[in-house]
Amino acid sequence: MKRRLPLLVVFVAVTGLVMAQRFGRGFWGGGEGGGMRGDARTAREIPSHSTGTPMWENRKGFEKDVFTFSRVRYSPGGRFGGYYGRRGGGWATDLPDSDLNLSYRLQQMTSMKCSPDGRIIELTDPDLFEYPWIYIVEPGGFGLTDPEVAALRKYLLNGGFLMFDDFWGEAAWLNVEREMKRVFPERSFAELPLDHPLYTCVFQIKSKGQVPNVRTGEESQYTGVTWEMHDGDTRTVHHRAIHDDKGRMMVFAAHNTDNGDGWEREGEYEYYFKNFSERIAYPLGINVVFYAMTH
Repeated sequence: MKRRLPLLVVFVAVTGLVMAQRFGRGFWGGGEGGGMRGDARTAREIPSHSTGTPMWENRKGFEKDVFTFSRVRYSPGGRFGGYYGRRGGGWATDLPDSDLNLSYRLQQMTSMKCSPDGRIIELTDPDLFEYPWIYIVEPGGFGLTDPEVAALRKYLLNGGFLMFDDFWGEAAWLNVEREMKRVFPERSFAELPLDHPLYTCVFQIKSKGQVPNVRTGEESQYTGVTWEMHDGDTRTVHHRAIHDDKGRMMVFAAHNTDNGDGWEREGEYEYYFKNFSERIAYPLGINVVFYAMTH
């Protein structure tokens, strides 16, 4: 695995995201994974599904010395896979816009330089160890093969970091818990307390906010509902983690919330941007990446 980025000095202005909204809207996009190319290696190869994605370049000669949003391509196979398969999302949900928008905001709000292309990768790809941070979306419908179990265990124990996002309800959680027990039979998820340093490393996060999908989010100004209707309690947001023997966080799971839509859909509705993208999804996403890359 490549060496982690050095400890980065953050210079975040209190009004930064508000200014970004005022002067940078119209460059962000959406999509639910439609028209995904099975051989795509980067998010940049996939057309935007909403209002477009930001473009930027890094300094010549340092193109590889950057953070890369690395999305895992997986095959459906979990016990909740049928629902997600019918929905049409799965591993490609919110691609490419969420990946590129969050990367741009990371570069905008911190001193971290980010790849303008992103990466789509399988767990058994030999290049996996080149990317210290990986992302799995809608994991209620994912299942791991035996080679993927072995690869993911080796990756995480050797310094890698995995973020799960956008899965709702009890059955989806049980699927994630079951698959990760195959990776780490000796370890379990634990709820992350709000006094953990992850919640203060860039933005001050004081609660585990819920990000709905964009339609539910827009309607919430009239209904007050921000949760999706699945089995069990979907109103309560959970941030759970798995740590190694030295206490290093290896896995972060955001359950009963959809940060990916917050990153993806920021340019579509002002209410959604202000209440979910700006207030919840971006602060959490930036903090998770920054914490992972500096610890």
